[in-house]
Amino acid sequence: MSKKLQGLLVAAVVAAFPLGAAAQAQYPAKTVRFIIPFPPGGPTDIMGRMATDILSKATGQQFVPDNRGGAGGNIGAELCARAPADGYTLCMITAAQGVSPAIYKKMTYDPVKDLAAITLMASLPSLLTVHPALPAKNVKELLTIAKAKPDGLSYASTGNGSSPHMLMEMFKFMTGVKMVHVPYKGQAPAVVDQISGQVQLAFNTAITVLPQVETKRLRAIAVSSKERFPPMPDLQTVEEGGVKDFDGGSWQGVGAPAGTPPEIIRRVNTLLVNELKTPNMRDQMIKRGAIVSANTPEEFSAFLKAEIARWTKVAKAGNISID
Repeated sequence: MSKKLQGLLVAAVVAAFPLGAAAQAQYPAKTVRFIIPFPPGGPTDIMGRMATDILSKATGQQFVPDNRGGAGGNIGAELCARAPADGYTLCMITAAQGVSPAIYKKMTYDPVKDLAAITLMASLPSLLTVHPALPAKNVKELLTIAKAKPDGLSYASTGNGSSPHMLMEMFKFMTGVKMVHVPYKGQAPAVVDQISGQVQLAFNTAITVLPQVETKRLRAIAVSSKERFPPMPDLQTVEEGGVKDFDGGSWQGVGAPAGTPPEIIRRVNTLLVNELKTPNMRDQMIKRGAIVSANTPEEFSAFLKAEIARWTKVAKAGNISID
């Protein structure tokens, strides 16, 4: 190779680095698609639209919500996993991605390998709620009723393998009670039927049922998390109600297709985390029933792996699987 040709190649390589750096610094240079893998109105939709609002305001570019529900959140998640890894497709990664590998016999994508974690936005404690006609004011009284009539109570969920389903299965496994599972296609219809008395109880994310609890259309008897729920400090945890080591709930995070440039992952993480950690945002989230997490991509990735391992144990114990 001649010295002149070598020089031209070196110059081309050197020139490419500033252009690449500039391209990353300008991100996003166009509209970003933001996949929300559940229908409008539920907790994932609420948190997803909050994320798009934060990112749109911070960058001056539009992050457009794209609801793609179905298959317990897997249709939208796979759509994100198969999208070009250029930063112009982001998505919500939810508790469903922690449960799916544990219950689906055939997964067409791997949440850990095919999605890049950006940040865990928040944990969403679930409230164990009962219809007011059910004479249970706490977990102990509920267990007494349930044990007296095996399969005499029915509980609602947002579908097979959903967080409300798996939480109740864990509750059943840890207490030995038997109850009938009634799956719905979303939290809204599940809550409607619980309010009407068609089903007696459910684990519902606080973010969606606080209004019903406050207006006494449903009664909250415990919170699913290890710690008490700040907006309802007098409400016992399930563990305090007598179910030792019970701890669970839903959560919401943001991700991208695996292979998305690290610079873009870090930029989106920084924009989200900086806003989520402000006192105003923390207060807003707590009022809506969510506890801010706002962690690093590495921490979120490790969290997802731990969730998959945990729910795999629950699925095996409850013999839960979906073809």
